[in-house]
Amino acid sequence: MNNKIQWLRNKISMQNMQGMIITNPVNIKYLTGIDAEGTLLITRKENFFLTDARYLEHVKSILTIDDGIIVNDIANITIDDYENFFMFCENVGFEENYVTYASYKRYLERYKIHNLEETEYLLEKQRMIKDDEEIALIEKACYITDECFKNICNYIKIGKTEKEIAFEIEKFFVENGADGLSFDTIVASGKNSSKPHAVPTDKKIEAGDPITIDMGCKYKGYCSDMTRTIFAGYVPVQAYKIYDLVLKNQLQTLKEMKEDASIRMISRMVENDFKLNGYDLIHSLGHGVGLDIHEMPYINGKNDNVLKSNMVVTNEPGIYLPNNFGVRIEDTVLITKSGSINLTKSDKNYIIVDNTWFKAEFVLKY
Repeated sequence: MNNKIQWLRNKISMQNMQGMIITNPVNIKYLTGIDAEGTLLITRKENFFLTDARYLEHVKSILTIDDGIIVNDIANITIDDYENFFMFCENVGFEENYVTYASYKRYLERYKIHNLEETEYLLEKQRMIKDDEEIALIEKACYITDECFKNICNYIKIGKTEKEIAFEIEKFFVENGADGLSFDTIVASGKNSSKPHAVPTDKKIEAGDPITIDMGCKYKGYCSDMTRTIFAGYVPVQAYKIYDLVLKNQLQTLKEMKEDASIRMISRMVENDFKLNGYDLIHSLGHGVGLDIHEMPYINGKNDNVLKSNMVVTNEPGIYLPNNFGVRIEDTVLITKSGSINLTKSDKNYIIVDNTWFKAEFVLKY
């Protein structure tokens, strides 16, 4: 039987559950490798995947007899079949963070379950710790992202629009082996860079503009995430202090990230240093990365948990001056017992792109 499903069976048994209903596509892919709409049922003795005719051939091509999963066309499932799946099961787990109330009621009625039990983020917590294969896939996604950054620094010229730059990023990803974007690309220049989640516009890049680029791709389902703030033509005088402060905290955070390090303490360290300098950290310092672009653990001052080996998280301090400009520097980071490793490796020193030359000019300040 699939090792991850066997692990899940053991975990729910320890919580006095006799089965589980899984509909979150990310959790299904994590457990089975299946990338298709459907429902995974873990019952007393067997595992079922219910899907429709659109996905049957694809699903059967992925699964083997060793996976121990019976694939059913949902069109052929009768009312009696639904009731029999969890016959004699007193407690059945479900994904309380994903399932709507309407779906919850439908589960009770369709499967005739006595009691639906919350699983307390069981799968999401397990997904925090990556195995070697997962880490290798994330590393590949990060490598493609670094290569994309080199390309985009050479592509950007004064007069290009934010939308043109975002399109070039997506085009590069697809042409260089990525599945696609891991999230909508952010390209924010000038005053737009003061908005942490700005949407690319028709604004043209102007000399002196800070340009914040937040981008990532998926490779075989796994995500990368990286942000750099670069400059068009020259670095405005007012940007030096902000950039230096953000970079200092980003580098210090990297040093602090290691197994058993307190998430709360790391985040508070950055929050306090920003406050001492008159600024606020207005978003989380980071988040987990894997099959989802945002997953557990969330790196903020309210999280009482600690980092563990083989977690993959982001390190992304940022400062934003409303209606002026902003700076964010972000890497995807692997946690190890002895420290942390940047999986995104692009230059974080001052980078100036200028249409006077047909390449990016890298200016080393440190």
